Amino acid sequence: MFYQLYELNHAFMAPFRATADAMNLAWRNPLNPWSHTVVGRSFSAGFEVFERVTRRYGKPAFGLPTTRIDDESVTVEEEIVWRKPFCDLIHFKRHLPAGAEKGPRILIVAPMSGHYATLLRGTVEALLPSADLYITDWIDARMVPVTEGDFDLDDYIDYVIDILHHLGPDTHVVAVCQPSVPVLAAVAVMEGEGDVCAPSSMTLMGGPIDTRINPTAVNQLAQDKPLEWFRDNVIMQVPWPQPGFMRQVYPGFLQLSGFMSMNLDRHMIAHKDFYVHLVKNDGDSAEKHRDFYDEYLAVMDLTAEFYLQTVETVFIKHSLPKGEMMHRNKRVDTTAIRNVALLTVEGENDDISGLGQTKAAQTICTNIPNDMRLHYMQPDVGHYGVFNGSRFRREIAPRIVEFARTHGKNAKTTTPVKRVIKGGKAL
Repeated sequence: MFYQLYELNHAFMAPFRATADAMNLAWRNPLNPWSHTVVGRSFSAGFEVFERVTRRYGKPAFGLPTTRIDDESVTVEEEIVWRKPFCDLIHFKRHLPAGAEKGPRILIVAPMSGHYATLLRGTVEALLPSADLYITDWIDARMVPVTEGDFDLDDYIDYVIDILHHLGPDTHVVAVCQPSVPVLAAVAVMEGEGDVCAPSSMTLMGGPIDTRINPTAVNQLAQDKPLEWFRDNVIMQVPWPQPGFMRQVYPGFLQLSGFMSMNLDRHMIAHKDFYVHLVKNDGDSAEKHRDFYDEYLAVMDLTAEFYLQTVETVFIKHSLPKGEMMHRNKRVDTTAIRNVALLTVEGENDDISGLGQTKAAQTICTNIPNDMRLHYMQPDVGHYGVFNGSRFRREIAPRIVEFARTHGKNAKTTTPVKRVIKGGKAL
């Protein structure tokens, strides 16, 4: 009944949030003489903080109407080009200037780990000027009726394969965090079957390929608890009146609580600083806080079968690096990958996927030629910095695009790419 209690609590707080929002507007109103004083801003700030920490955050928008190509601003349209019950495929259609190159076709597989695909807005924004981009937009499980059936890790892999078939040959796939495992498995399945739609390259970023290496707190929890513990303690039923009523899920709010508890002091300080910024009328700093937490606090539910199968396969049994992972009762053979170039990217201070966990893909894909491999470790970034932020834009995004260009089917260059072990050092 925990999910039901959560919903009741949210409904109970609704009138208090509405009151706080109204009071915030009243204290901020320029016609109110107190709004220009420290006292007035203090009251307004308190009401805004209360309203924000008690609200449910909806799915954010990508909000990328333009990008710059060759110093020219071009419009971007989001279009859904492929759809299934648990996922939409979004194409960022650019209206290119005359003579501009389209760039490599890149499929970004977003994490299905509690946040929406818009968490990768910075990733999309950085790659958009140089590539023809698509992204998986996973659907909140509580919004999918039970009549649509189950969705597990095998289905996830099938979705990736279906999308690659839809996009066709010479597609480059980028997996951010959680999808590194199913994307690698999907590529192995496609290569094993001689599928002509297997991607030209795959980039795995901050992914849990082998969580036995430098295990983090997230990895340790899965090791310390049996699968039955997760089934009994974190799987809940979607309450009425949601469209997914009666569906068994791992609730997004529970996932968010776990992540926030890992750095609770940091989040408390951030909200205290937000209050201070509002009182000081520091609009830029306050807006950065709003932008970050509007995204971070927007969460989605995962189907129970997908969550439990992922926990068991990736974090408890370590099936992929052991060569024991199964897909539709057939072993996933990573040694079958021979024609797909592999780029792995890690962050030096990653506290979600420890250093070396993603690089493990280089070890288990033994038959990829050396001139089709690249590993890059970005110094001084954590998990989020692997796919977002200034260092991603400056250091990582250009490498992803160049790797795709180099290993495209129509690549003009055949110069072997040096294998980068740590930022700025190549072997």
